[in-house]
Amino acid sequence: MFITFEGVEGSGKSTQAKLLVEFLSQCGYKVTLTREPGWGRLGELIRKMILDERDLDLDPFSELCLFCADRAQHVRDFIKPKLQDGEIVICDRYFDSTVVYQGHGRKLDKRLVNKIATASTLDLLPDITFLLNLPVRTGLTRLQTRGEITKMDEEPLEFHEMIRQGYMLLARREPERIKKINGDRDSSEIHEEISGIVINSIAKKS
Repeated sequence: MFITFEGVEGSGKSTQAKLLVEFLSQCGYKVTLTREPGWGRLGELIRKMILDERDLDLDPFSELCLFCADRAQHVRDFIKPKLQDGEIVICDRYFDSTVVYQGHGRKLDKRLVNKIATASTLDLLPDITFLLNLPVRTGLTRLQTRGEITKMDEEPLEFHEMIRQGYMLLARREPERIKKINGDRDSSEIHEEISGIVINSIAKKS
């Protein structure tokens, strides 16, 4: 099973991904947590260029290509082999992030972005995508306590609002895959809802 987490900055998706890994491991499942961008040598370099190098002014199309290059390698060299070995793979961000950040946030041609982002998955789509839904201002306020701010976090409020709108549009289009979760609650309450959905899904598959 392949599970992804999505959401605006500060939505709590990374926390929930980790909690789910811990829960499934305790249940006896073999599970792996990964993220985008940032897996492997190429991913680390791309993550640094996109999120940390503040003196590097990337063209939006260049940014799109870097994210998708990272994903293709990630899927081929890591995610697919883990899934083939029978593991549950949980990924913090996946192609939906590219669709909304580059298509809605950077305002690139949405059809082009969707085509390239989908191609970069090498035909591997998530079984479940959890979308942590949270007001943008709440998420950005949370970031101030995180201590590690990326270039993407520093984008103006309008940019982050467009990201949230993009996610809401995707959730309406794919309600079977994308499970919209109210992220403005206690983390334990959110985790309970997510873990319940996953366990039910595993039971249906078996």
